[in-house]
Amino acid sequence: MGPLVARLGRVGQRLRHADRARPWVLDTAVVVLAFLMLCLPDLLHEAHGDGDGPRRFRLVFTQLPTLGMLALQAGLVLPLLWRRRAPAAAFGAVAAVFVVQWSLGAALRADVALFVALYSLALHGRLRQLPWACAVMAGALGLVAARVSAAVSVWDALFFLLSTATAALALGLMIRIRRAQLAGLRDRAARLETERDQRGRLAVAAERTRVAREMHDIVGHNLSVIITLADAGAYATAAAPERGKEALHLIGDTGRQALSELRRVLGVLREADGPQGEPELSPQPGLTDIDALCEGVRAAGLDVVYRTAGDVDALDSGVQLTVYRIVQEALTNTLKHAGAGARASLAIVVADARLTITVQDSGPATPAGRPGTANEEGHGLVGMRERAALYGGHVSAGPAGPGWTVRAALDLAPQGGAR
Repeated sequence: MGPLVARLGRVGQRLRHADRARPWVLDTAVVVLAFLMLCLPDLLHEAHGDGDGPRRFRLVFTQLPTLGMLALQAGLVLPLLWRRRAPAAAFGAVAAVFVVQWSLGAALRADVALFVALYSLALHGRLRQLPWACAVMAGALGLVAARVSAAVSVWDALFFLLSTATAALALGLMIRIRRAQLAGLRDRAARLETERDQRGRLAVAAERTRVAREMHDIVGHNLSVIITLADAGAYATAAAPERGKEALHLIGDTGRQALSELRRVLGVLREADGPQGEPELSPQPGLTDIDALCEGVRAAGLDVVYRTAGDVDALDSGVQLTVYRIVQEALTNTLKHAGAGARASLAIVVADARLTITVQDSGPATPAGRPGTANEEGHGLVGMRERAALYGGHVSAGPAGPGWTVRAALDLAPQGGAR
């Protein structure tokens, strides 16, 4: 039963596509079918002179000549050609011919066209046209009931005719409502598909922003360390070749670390070609990596004192990554602006449901001052604030005596459920 239903569904879909491409074919087929089933039998009976139905009906109805019958049949059937394009006009034309025919006292099988026209008006026409169409239909059927009153009770005739008209009207409205529901479902499906695509594009944009932030942190920090080591190595080469050689080794290690992190960040964006093509991912940095970060900064000439307080090991990986990136950016800025020879203190404190990061430096070792920070806010500080905002926190930065202080506070309390 299932394959048969599916096959019939496919056939119906093909027919609907064909009808949308050539609607005149179905309209013409309806008219031809109506002529063969409704008009031709009356013409054949007229040609043979046979009466149709009981004798009392033959006495009530007027016998029309062939040309007159053919003209009335054409007036009833041909308007069905535009029953979908102009249903109100088609109904009006059929109703007018129907009234003329029954005014003459003639009965034709083609009178069924009036019910087809009413059905088409209910299905394709404007709903505000239905009241006057129903009034016209009731008047026309009342004329029929009066004409056949000699053979059938008026009330019986009206009951049969009005029931048939009601069935045609209800069928048209039912199919119209069903089509409207299907159109609404298709529109909803299209909107959901569009929303899904939009959510996908927003997710891609968010991921690109995250990757850009990660790349800024990685490249900015490591390049600052490399530049400082290169400058220090250039000065130390003449006086202490071993220190210059050590600086070169540190530059190589820092560059390899930066390259490895960049590969990890960018590797997740690549489409894997298979098991051989999947990128090898390492864990995101956390609090345990801050010691190595401080060692790299110390090697570049910045003296860093690092301490923690509270249960920092219990922090989840997302918070640890945020803390690491904030610290990395703050130390990078200190190294860039305060330069080698400066001192910095780093404190990470967890108390209750709040985490505080404080990075304070002693200022530049030379009297040249701290360049480019008096009235300037770079992308690094904006990035730190965005990361802190993910956990309902904030970041503040500003001068503190001769040096500079960066403070960040994160809210660790779950919001709307567990993170």
